[in-house]
Amino acid sequence: MKARLIIALSALFLPLMGIRAQENLKLIVGTYTDGTSKGIYSFDFNQHSGTVKALHSLNIENPSYLTLSKDGNHIYAVSEKNDTTATVSTVKFDKHTGAMQLINTQRTYGEDPCYIATNGKIVLTANYSGGSMSIFPLNAEGILQPMSRQIKGGIGGPDADRQAIPHIHCTRFAPNGKHIYATDFSADRLLQIEIKKDKSTLGKAKILVKVPRDSGPRHIEYSSDGRFLYIMSELSGNVTVFDLQNKNKKMLQEIQSDEVNARGGADIHISPDGRFLYSSNRLKNDGIAIFKVNTETGMLTKVGYQLTGMHPRNFNITPNGKFLLCACRDSNIIQVFEINRSTGLLTDTHHDIHVDKPVCIAFCSGH
Repeated sequence: MKARLIIALSALFLPLMGIRAQENLKLIVGTYTDGTSKGIYSFDFNQHSGTVKALHSLNIENPSYLTLSKDGNHIYAVSEKNDTTATVSTVKFDKHTGAMQLINTQRTYGEDPCYIATNGKIVLTANYSGGSMSIFPLNAEGILQPMSRQIKGGIGGPDADRQAIPHIHCTRFAPNGKHIYATDFSADRLLQIEIKKDKSTLGKAKILVKVPRDSGPRHIEYSSDGRFLYIMSELSGNVTVFDLQNKNKKMLQEIQSDEVNARGGADIHISPDGRFLYSSNRLKNDGIAIFKVNTETGMLTKVGYQLTGMHPRNFNITPNGKFLLCACRDSNIIQVFEINRSTGLLTDTHHDIHVDKPVCIAFCSGH
């Protein structure tokens, strides 16, 4: 009888424990370290309540962008420096406790690396001031090896201050895993690089699409089905839409995100259900533009604008789609907004996370 009771209680509580585990994520934050920040911070974030608990930190210089391995056991982080000492690092990550340990670093051979991505075989960095994309192989343990190749960006944009020299701002793997896309900021275009079947050998770079002159393409996002491509441009403050299945890659739409011509467009993300797109703007009227997505055509309709703290350089959305976390660099906070699932609009929960100069947000499942 006693054994039956224990089994019955186990059957009742084990699913609840599983639900609680799913509620908790590890939140990893990259920062600029020219103030009081140490580098990378980890937190326990409850994606049901929006509450947070500080865990660990790791001393590393200017980890302004980071990404995780697919299994969550490694963090790959750039150290954004405007000289030849710019590096990318492998960090061992305990996804249960949030503890971090630096394993190794490699030189990027490009100044100001500001974006990083991986497909499990290679790691890419976008080197803004170096005007290049660096490629690093990963060994069997997922540790960065020395740079194997570099691809250069171009020039041609009309802004004499911002587009006079090459700048690569973002590198991302395509949803189909067959290509890499890189924003060629100074040439107002998006580059495409083919990935060979071994997932580590790359073809030559070619122009995929061009955006209007003086746009300064910065970050990109994909529709949930991988068909549509969205580009957030820094200088124009506009979002442009392209159909990746269209052979001509004709621009479908250009729509305002920044309405005050601040020339500070920043980040872009789509909600997990694919119904809403968000883009952040800095320098004036700092905030996040909210768009409804037509999932059939890819077209956007602007439905709102949420003011934020100062300089919302980066933001991210929890996997369950309930919260949007915004890194406000100059307010030294990460704001936690709750997403209205029906309208896409944001509500400030006032559960601010206090971090000095936060500029990158990533999530990892804690199980």
